[in-house]
Amino acid sequence: MNRTDSFLLGFFRRRQCVVPTWRGWLALLACTAVMATVAVRGAYTFLAVTDRVPGEGGALVVEGWGPDFFMRDVIKEFRENQYSEMFVTGGPIEKGAMFAGYDTYAEFATATLEKMGLAPEHLHAIPAWEVRRDRTYTSALALKKWLRGHGLKVKNITLMSLGPHSRRSRLLFEKAFGDDVKIGVIAIDDAEIDPHRWWTTSQGFRGVTDEIVAYIYARFLFHPPNDG
Repeated sequence: MNRTDSFLLGFFRRRQCVVPTWRGWLALLACTAVMATVAVRGAYTFLAVTDRVPGEGGALVVEGWGPDFFMRDVIKEFRENQYSEMFVTGGPIEKGAMFAGYDTYAEFATATLEKMGLAPEHLHAIPAWEVRRDRTYTSALALKKWLRGHGLKVKNITLMSLGPHSRRSRLLFEKAFGDDVKIGVIAIDDAEIDPHRWWTTSQGFRGVTDEIVAYIYARFLFHPPNDG
């Protein structure tokens, strides 16, 4: 090695490196812009996933915090397909519970579905009482414990969720139930978010970006406690 290539007592040496020209920088910026546009436009579709479990039957699970238009789609789905049972999950109602007469979204949504015409014999409210964080996972774990306590075994679950919350919900249900139960998901589009231009409204921007961050956390950072 040439002496001029090393310095500071031989602990460092010089290397040649390749840097882009102005044409190269323009090409990199153009590629970055294209990839960013594709990612932004596809974010809602990625999060609001519908992936049914093959075949018919199984249990239909509904997240009880969904709005009324969501519940109408729930009833339609249950009536048009051969589900054995419907389970409604949800944690404590944090505002207005004393006036609504129900303590949890699971109970409130169950009563709503009954009033909307769904027969109650196959409808079960599964409240998740102690919810401080990881509410979806806690709701999934409450359902798992309820099924175990009642001696019921299900091989597949179809989860109905609202818009961009759907992919994260299925992931957390998969973490709660493990490999023994197949989890499908049906995303009902959020009426307040334009799937194709979600970034143009504050509601859409907050909803999608919050779910992107939450999904990354659930996928890579969330580790279920050993209580299932």
